[in-house]
Amino acid sequence: MIAISSFIGTIVLFLLMMKLHRKYPTPLLLPVLTTTTVIAVTLVLFHVPYDAYMKGGDWISTFLGPAIVGLAYPLYNQRALVFQYKLTILCGLVIAMIAGLISIFTLLKLGNATETYILTAVPKSITTPVAMEISSSLGGISALTVVLVMIAGFTGAFLGPLIFKLCRIDTAISRGLSIGAASHGVGISKLIEYGEEEVSIGSLSMGLSAVIGAFLCPLFVHLFM
Repeated sequence: MIAISSFIGTIVLFLLMMKLHRKYPTPLLLPVLTTTTVIAVTLVLFHVPYDAYMKGGDWISTFLGPAIVGLAYPLYNQRALVFQYKLTILCGLVIAMIAGLISIFTLLKLGNATETYILTAVPKSITTPVAMEISSSLGGISALTVVLVMIAGFTGAFLGPLIFKLCRIDTAISRGLSIGAASHGVGISKLIEYGEEEVSIGSLSMGLSAVIGAFLCPLFVHLFM
């Protein structure tokens, strides 16, 4: 019964949050964020164990794979655009990944973070399933890596539109590439508001970032730690 309630409740809550976001389109009301917050507060207030909630939450997780595969459809529709800018996309992703590794490594070093926390944070710009595996293989704390990945996602969803406006970034390639590389799935959910081209490039960026990161993260750690 708890599993069914958490499963249906999560879906209904997310739909309500989507409706709220459409009415008040502010980054603070991003459905992924508001739904997560409401669920977390509810579990704490009513003393519901996380494991009990996840009996139904795991059912939703099973749809993650098909949802990612579903991103291939808009990507297929925009295949001509992807092939036209293939070199730009590839170079941009490599640069973005290197910049992300250097920035988080430098920031944590200046903050005197331990080696374990640095290894935990290194994959924070990669989509969750891959980031967890990389973190675990490097000796990091995979559960904490998930939190950092979510923070990166929410940050991109919040600040992305503002940065686009301030820097006058108005092309689908630039928007999709930057959000997909830095903020993965959560960021892509924000790109839906811009159009199919942005979503296509963003999903491609997220996927390629995972592949590139799987090679660059261990190499970076080997060279600098």
